[in-house]
Amino acid sequence: MTVCPNGFLEEVEGFLAWLELEKGLSRNTIEGYESDLRHCAQFLKGKRVKGWRSVQPEHISAWTAALCKEGFAISSLARRLSALRSFTRFLVHEESWEADFMELISSPRSGRSLPGTLSIGEVESLIAAPGADHPKGLRDRALLELCYSSGLRVSELCNLDLQSIDLDHGFLRVFGKGSKERVIPVGEKALAAVREYIELGRPSYLKAHSGSALFLSNRGRAISRKMFWVLIKDYARAAGIAKPVKPHMLRHCFATHLLAGGADLRAIQEMLGHADISTTQIYASVEQERLIEEHTFHHPRNRRAG
Repeated sequence: MTVCPNGFLEEVEGFLAWLELEKGLSRNTIEGYESDLRHCAQFLKGKRVKGWRSVQPEHISAWTAALCKEGFAISSLARRLSALRSFTRFLVHEESWEADFMELISSPRSGRSLPGTLSIGEVESLIAAPGADHPKGLRDRALLELCYSSGLRVSELCNLDLQSIDLDHGFLRVFGKGSKERVIPVGEKALAAVREYIELGRPSYLKAHSGSALFLSNRGRAISRKMFWVLIKDYARAAGIAKPVKPHMLRHCFATHLLAGGADLRAIQEMLGHADISTTQIYASVEQERLIEEHTFHHPRNRRAG
């Protein structure tokens, strides 16, 4: 890893400690911030900048230009600038610095792809695909119902245990990225499906070593992400869905369908566990595209004559 030069190290170390102790970010995430900041500091040192307090916007522009010449993708540039922006906000708000040299720097815009999604009818067909007359069908329907009802990441879904979900009060607790706990409401249909699976399906998968994992495989252990990938693809095929359905798609459906129903973007952000509202705003783009398509197709002034 690139070494952080003298004159820049103290502030970086303070920021990294803050990320770990105050923000509770994972080690991998913190190491990513550290790598980006050290790379920037090395460049600035090469430009004879003495420390972070001496940095000017033009220095950052020069760094960005150098990264472009090295062939870095727009997404990589945006990530590095985002790390630097978080760092300077820390310096201003936590260390009482007066100037923020990132204030006038804008992130490069990329053609960010919108997440794939399904219609409500397609989701209903997908969830109905598992048969409800045997343990596997009960488990898989509960999996799909809960994923769509709560917007969980696949890893979060697979790691749930019996204590994670409160069937009586209709919510679940999950630890997401950065070991942050969040509470998510669960819909009635998902609660009913999970309850039926626990009572009638889960006992068939229990082994001596099973423990409290909620969704069990044939071996009596928590199902894996790979297994969920296979399941959702098989059920999409059985439901006659032509789109390429991926495990993360139900999370996208959860967000876009809530937004279409009038849910507040901040509430969706909290349920998804996004640290930044800008991550959640992409679902607003999905809904805007849908509305444009609806307008184009249905408005009489958009229909072609004859």
